[in-house]
Amino acid sequence: MARRKEAHGGGHGWFVTFADLMGLLVSFFVMLVAFSNQDAKKVQAVAGSMRDAFGVQNIVRNSGLVEADGLQTRDKLKNAGHISPEDSSITPTPDERGSRFESDPAFALSAASLRQALQNMPELAEASKHIIIEEHREGLNIEIVDQDGRSMFPEGSREPYERTRKLIQKIAGPLKDVPYRISITGHTATSKMPPAVSFISWNLSVDRANAVRQILEKEGYSSANIYKVAGKADTDPLFPEDRSIAPNRRVTITLINEAPPVPAGLQP
Repeated sequence: MARRKEAHGGGHGWFVTFADLMGLLVSFFVMLVAFSNQDAKKVQAVAGSMRDAFGVQNIVRNSGLVEADGLQTRDKLKNAGHISPEDSSITPTPDERGSRFESDPAFALSAASLRQALQNMPELAEASKHIIIEEHREGLNIEIVDQDGRSMFPEGSREPYERTRKLIQKIAGPLKDVPYRISITGHTATSKMPPAVSFISWNLSVDRANAVRQILEKEGYSSANIYKVAGKADTDPLFPEDRSIAPNRRVTITLINEAPPVPAGLQP
């Protein structure tokens, strides 16, 4: 007696059942999302944390060059981002109202060009955790900051590390293309040193600012464009809520927003 051959249905039954189950689950979660009220800020923060945790975040946390969606940074940096000079805005951040960015499109364009030039430099992208660029009442600030476990200057030294020196040398190039003057200011974090030796912070902040000036001038930056070199010790923290953290130790290069010394178009 011949054995009857079993017909094949073209696929395994368990696979079809599994696919149906997955389809039902996807539909279920789509319905949950559709009927839920989402907090956009919380969703953005969760997304940024997940990207950072799984190593797919292309911008480091607390980066000043660009604020990545979902990463928590200071309110002053909310408007920082990649923009082209022709699309630049002269609108200041909310806490900097009254600056001349509103009334000086020429400076706003120069500041945007400088920011874009710095952002397009791969050397600075690698060190973006140490660079913060933001608008300020006085102009455009380029902050070279310390991070926990990675300082830009040896402790107690006025001379920067070699990596810091190379970073400043790279900044000098775009600065030379901007016709505005700059100021250089050194800052320290609040220290637990006794008051009797607190003057060291003042001297150190001035010396570090002067060291940055010397590096810029060696790279061909004109000394005539340097308005001032100063030190503020710990009197002007970047993060006032915690005056002792590492990022408060920094050197600030400010592109000064001021009227040009000679009117545009003046013929000698």
